[in-house]
Amino acid sequence: MYLTLDRLTVPVGSHVLLRQVSWEAYEDLLQALSQSRASQIAYDNGDLEIMTPLPEHEFYKTTLSIAIEEVADSLGIDYACYGSTTWRRALEQIGVEPDDCFYIQNEAIVRGRTDLDLSSDPPPDLVLEIDITSKSLDRFSIYARLGVPEIWRYENGVLQAYILTQDTYEARSTSIAFPGLPVGELVAIVSAQRSAGRRAMRHAVREWAAQFRAN
Repeated sequence: MYLTLDRLTVPVGSHVLLRQVSWEAYEDLLQALSQSRASQIAYDNGDLEIMTPLPEHEFYKTTLSIAIEEVADSLGIDYACYGSTTWRRALEQIGVEPDDCFYIQNEAIVRGRTDLDLSSDPPPDLVLEIDITSKSLDRFSIYARLGVPEIWRYENGVLQAYILTQDTYEARSTSIAFPGLPVGELVAIVSAQRSAGRRAMRHAVREWAAQFRAN
């Protein structure tokens, strides 16, 4: 299976890095591609990376996204999910598409909106990144410049929370989007219910999250 962008072919599970790509060319590429494309694109001051995810990547993206929603529901916290929306700032020449992203602390500001603009609106409160395929661009640096306060990254069977402190991210054991929640425990719960199916996983996540409701 291949994804073809003009004369560029990217095998599924691979990535390609292009140098000296103008901001205008980046925006033209985003506009030319449909929203149903399977690729993810990141841009940082002339460097443009295109990645096509593997089924394993998509499994964990979907499963952990559902788990985040179940945690929010169990804790009675309002949230808004914006999926792999392209977040970019022309002034800083950066752009990125997360595996998933959520507004939690700022949910009321964006509720029901589809016209978000980072020049006047806050960035997502929580970003989910699934690292199955190695990436060339430093996405954490891009997210830091966008001002995203929290990233959950899944890599090699581990889910880790990273909190933005000044200009860099620090690994933490608990979340700020869901105060006191030990993020790393979520993978074990999801994995234990993998053969039982998605409904069982949802139920297990809700029961686990409920113990943190008082906090």
